[in-house]
Amino acid sequence: MNQTKNKPRILTGDTPSGKLHIGHYVGTLENRVKLQDQYDTFILLANVHAYANDFSKAEKINQDVYDVYLDNLAVGIDPKKSTFYLESGIPETFELYTFFLTMVTHARAMRNPSVKEEINYKKLDPSLGFICYPILQAADILGFNANLVPVGEDQLPVIEQTREIATDFNKTYGETFIIPEAKVGRVARLVGTDGKLKMSKSGHNAILLSDDEATLKQKINSCYTDPNRIHADDPGKVEGNPIFIYHDAFNPNNEEVNDLKQRYLTGKVGDREVKDKLFVALNNFLMPIREKRKYYEDRPELAKEILIESTNKARKVVVETVERFRDKVGINKLLNA
Repeated sequence: MNQTKNKPRILTGDTPSGKLHIGHYVGTLENRVKLQDQYDTFILLANVHAYANDFSKAEKINQDVYDVYLDNLAVGIDPKKSTFYLESGIPETFELYTFFLTMVTHARAMRNPSVKEEINYKKLDPSLGFICYPILQAADILGFNANLVPVGEDQLPVIEQTREIATDFNKTYGETFIIPEAKVGRVARLVGTDGKLKMSKSGHNAILLSDDEATLKQKINSCYTDPNRIHADDPGKVEGNPIFIYHDAFNPNNEEVNDLKQRYLTGKVGDREVKDKLFVALNNFLMPIREKRKYYEDRPELAKEILIESTNKARKVVVETVERFRDKVGINKLLNA
């Protein structure tokens, strides 16, 4: 498979719908940063996927792609170690996608829990492209013959469908594609600031990686806590409480977190102190991310140059895969002399 320096390979990425939030960090970004030294890492900016949400918003999609790209750079993805690429910059992916569409029944596509959950959550009248986005994602992953795919928990059914496609193809045409494994982050799904199960930009309950101090302060102050706790001296609930979930995820001072939990359970600390200390911890976490993001914001030509060069590099990998695929299925046999 010609992985760089015989390293195993990662393919991961984002469907751009705006700036990324702290749930994305603990769900997948953190793993990307940690694993980029161990793996030959490719990071997808899935702009074609985004058109499946609303094909009429090209200008917004381009801005969203750029924001997602900057957020990945800001958290510590090193372009000297990891390869970013724009999905539309590798047309060979869509040859695989077209073929994979012939392998998946309509019923199977509609059965994917990730698709059904997203349709219900966003109350969509989905396009065919949206229903089939896991199949395009399979083409993205298998085009790189990725060994590992760091994803959020909600994307696990997509990886399972990718594994099915790879397995079925290999059984029919011989060993061609690696069967990828999924890797979920240390917090599988971060609760929203409103207490809802999932943090999301569309749900307006997210703390963005790019939020400034004032915005962060406002979001934490308005964050859902324990609705049954009226006074500071009332015993409170820690389990399922977003403030403490965020403390566990982002406050490195375990002694402070444990002390706050104990006092909260016994009615000896108010929400204000708990939120103030969370603000300090989260602001300390976000500060270097903001600084690195600004570095690239101030150097748009550098950011663009990196993306162009890395997309060209990534395309060469997929071209090799597609050439093997064509040989296996004999799709152009009648055109060969």
